[in-house]
Amino acid sequence: MKDGGYIKKEDYAEPDCVLCMDDTDVKPIDTRRFIEKLDLYYGKNDYDGAERHLKYWLSEAVSGNDRRGQFTVYNEMMGLYRKTGRYEEAVDASEKALSLIFALGIEDTAAAGTAYVNAATVYKTFKESDKSLPLFEKAKAIYEKTLNENDRRTGGLYNNMALSLSDLHRYDEAIRYYEKAIDIMLNTENGELEAAISYLNAANAKEAQIGAEAAEEFISDCMERAKTLIDTPSLKRDGYYAFVCEKCAPTFEYYGYFLYANELKEISKKIYERA
Repeated sequence: MKDGGYIKKEDYAEPDCVLCMDDTDVKPIDTRRFIEKLDLYYGKNDYDGAERHLKYWLSEAVSGNDRRGQFTVYNEMMGLYRKTGRYEEAVDASEKALSLIFALGIEDTAAAGTAYVNAATVYKTFKESDKSLPLFEKAKAIYEKTLNENDRRTGGLYNNMALSLSDLHRYDEAIRYYEKAIDIMLNTENGELEAAISYLNAANAKEAQIGAEAAEEFISDCMERAKTLIDTPSLKRDGYYAFVCEKCAPTFEYYGYFLYANELKEISKKIYERA
C-alpha cells in the first residue's frame, strides 16, 4: 500500500473547535480572525508562516487566560505538526487539547469529538494506530449523539477511523467504514473530494487484504469513481483542491494511472503558483 493514498481533509485544515461561551476574567482571542488567516497560510502551502501564526495566537490566548482559545489553537497545532512530521510537538498539542476538554466541561460536545478525532489522527499518522482507535471510538460515540447523520465531520471520522482499522489488519471493518464515509460525503455539499479520498483508501485496504491481482476489479472500480469525483466541474479549484490533487497523485500513479497522476500534479502546481 502507498501511504500517499492515506489522506483526508484534516491534513489540510482541522475542523473548527470554536467555543463561544463567555467567561469571567478572560480576554478572548478573535477566533474567526485566527482561523481565516491560518487558512490563507495553508492556501499558499506556507507551513512556516502557519507555525508562526499559531504560536502568536497561542501566546495571546495564554496571556488572556482564554482556555477556550487555547483549546482551538492546540487543535490546529495538531494538524500542522502532524503534516510536518513533528511527533513530539504533535503529541504535546494533543495532550494539552484533550486535557482542556475536562477543564472546560465540554465532554459531551461535538467540539470534544473533534479534538478526539484530531488527536487520534496524530497517532495514526505516526504509526501508532493502536493508540488512535480508542480515541476514534470516543469521537464516534459523541458524534453519533450530537451531529446530524450526514454531517461531514462524521464522514471524516469514519474515513480516518478506517485508516487505523486497516493498519491493524481489520480490513473488512475498514472497508465498511470507508463505505459509510462515502455515503455521507456524497450527500454533503462539495463532498466529492472527501468521497474520492475514501475510494482511494478503500482500494489500498483491499490490496493489503487480498493482494493486487485478486483485488484488481475492486481497485479499478474505486479508481474510476475517485477520478470522476475529483473531476467534478462544480468544485472550486482552490488551495484545498490543489492539496487533494497533490496527495492523490501518488496513489493513481501506483495503480498505473500515470497520465492522470501527472495531470493532478500539474493542476496542483498551477493553483499554488497563483495563490
